[in-house]
Amino acid sequence: METNYLDSVKKLFLYYKTTGERAIAQVPDPGLFWQYNGESNSIAIIVMHLWGNMLSRWTDFLTADGEKDWRDRDGEFEVNQLSREELVQKWNETWQCAQTALDSLQPEDLTRTIYIRNEGHTVLEAINRNLTHYAYHVGQIIYIAKQLTDADWQSLTIPRNQSRSFNQEKSEQLRERKHFTDNL
Repeated sequence: METNYLDSVKKLFLYYKTTGERAIAQVPDPGLFWQYNGESNSIAIIVMHLWGNMLSRWTDFLTADGEKDWRDRDGEFEVNQLSREELVQKWNETWQCAQTALDSLQPEDLTRTIYIRNEGHTVLEAINRNLTHYAYHVGQIIYIAKQLTDADWQSLTIPRNQSRSFNQEKSEQLRERKHFTDNL
């Protein structure tokens, strides 16, 4: 069960990483810095927040508090003018840090206690906490990207008004696989 959990969570991390990348790729460079108002975050700010959070949480994951002394959380929410290339580099760096930590975990680690801001969590709880936090922010990135691209938005999942044809196609694929395996 624990091995299945670790495999599953690695797939989910990759899913959120690639989904965020696909949304960001649709936004023109100036849109990366667009904010609805002064209290809202731009895509660039969200990327910088994820960068700070994930590096802090996943560096020395099992042995050091997840809130590192070197993290500047408040600075993550300041407007920045990094290039797309710099933002993508930080995006990749942060997800790689998390992936490396996840790859190092063994099933027996899931019940160990680690700390985030001096609060104890099992490794399983910490992973779930982080995963939901990242999914929340990737959702924000997608929401902003959809606003900025409007009619040019390319769906990341099933496009509107295409659920029926998608489901029919999946059913047909399943029937074909079943027919193939039945005839082996």
